[in-house]
Amino acid sequence: MKYEAVIGLEVHAELLTDSKIFCGCSTKFGSEPNTQVCPVCLGLPGTLPVLNKKVVEYAVRAGLALNCTIANFSKMDRKNYFYPDLPKAYQISQYDLPLCSNGYIEIEVEGGTKRIGIKRIHIEEDAGKLLHEGTDGSLVDYNRAGVPLIEIVSEPDISTPEEAYQYLVKLKSILEYTEVSDCKMQEGSLRVDTNVSVRPVGTTDLGTKIELKNLNSFKAVQKALEYEIKRQIKVLEEGGTIVQETRRWNEAKGITEPMRTKEEAHDYRYFPEPDLVPIIVTEEWKEEIRKTLPEMPDAKRERFITQYGLPEYDAKVITSSKKMADFFEKCASNYHSPKTISNWLMGEFARLLNETGKEIDEVPITPDMLIELLKLVDDNVISGSIAKTVFEEMFFTGKNPQIIVEEKGLRQIADEDELRRIVRKVIEENPKSVEDYKKGKEKALGFLVGQVMKETKGKANPQLTNQLLREELSK
Repeated sequence: MKYEAVIGLEVHAELLTDSKIFCGCSTKFGSEPNTQVCPVCLGLPGTLPVLNKKVVEYAVRAGLALNCTIANFSKMDRKNYFYPDLPKAYQISQYDLPLCSNGYIEIEVEGGTKRIGIKRIHIEEDAGKLLHEGTDGSLVDYNRAGVPLIEIVSEPDISTPEEAYQYLVKLKSILEYTEVSDCKMQEGSLRVDTNVSVRPVGTTDLGTKIELKNLNSFKAVQKALEYEIKRQIKVLEEGGTIVQETRRWNEAKGITEPMRTKEEAHDYRYFPEPDLVPIIVTEEWKEEIRKTLPEMPDAKRERFITQYGLPEYDAKVITSSKKMADFFEKCASNYHSPKTISNWLMGEFARLLNETGKEIDEVPITPDMLIELLKLVDDNVISGSIAKTVFEEMFFTGKNPQIIVEEKGLRQIADEDELRRIVRKVIEENPKSVEDYKKGKEKALGFLVGQVMKETKGKANPQLTNQLLREELSK
């Protein structure tokens, strides 16, 4: 029997407000534990929450960007449950009247696009953070308690782990473009839970749902889903039964493990939050927010193709990140070849960003510095291969490319007499390759060019090297 997966995603994104959702405490990340707290977010008796208007604005902004219907009337609810990291012992969230609903994201799949529905987006407060100290107990940091979140709940329209990955990449891009969240998973400002079940192909009834947690990257989401789908199919094929539960992803072992039985909504004992008035979003306010929406990733991708002549692939990669798209445009406004810029952004720049885990705005390279490097190549001051060495130095030190070239003596050898002397030496030392070239083996020339580059530590002008080699070999 063939099975298919049914996947839904729940994404929590911390909003980029300066203060928390119900008090004036800072939301800045990385401060000393329990230094950004007050009686309200500590849940002290007699305190009352006051809803941060900016939280509602940002949630509406995200909802509009994700094609949602924005509720004119919604409310906050208490979600009662044991929260060791929420001192009130309940979370203020939204239950039956979310702020945004019925949206969608379109992702690219083989053969076209697929629309993934967004069931709802609601606002809520974040919990604190537990710090486990081995067997000696646990500590709690309440700095994060009360930081505003939006929870984005997809419809179970996702069929494969790859689709889940593409959905998350697109969602993150849209949230970054709207500037409602910085989406830094390493700081916990974007967190993903998945719900997955399997069923026989051709049936419509849903299988028993498993929730997956401890997913610290989009790749982890994809890998965990791949494993869990195989696990569930194996259980069913062996005549077993899937038990509804929450499982954690064990990255080291590459498996999911039981965590706890899954609670249903009624287990949380929701009821309307009595200390907060309903949320009213007027049509006028909604339109004001809509007018502030920036150019979205899909529209920017199409413009980059038409305005800059980029291939579709380049445009897609670059516009998937707002920061990279902005960096590209600043470069393109002062440099003649947009394609050369995209090659560098998708090549050396992306490689170093991936290796260091940094964002493009966290490194000291500016658009002007990259342009200056490209012009050094254009002017034959350095070769393309040397430019990569210079770029890496720029990436880690922030030094100007011209200064690096002068300090390290990386100027290209373009003196014909000096280079001809090196070419003759290489020819003399490699008689076998010379013979191969004269027999028509063109690859031998490439070997000899490489030897010249080795002799000059990559500083030989490639075009002049080729020209001189051919001249000398034709004698």
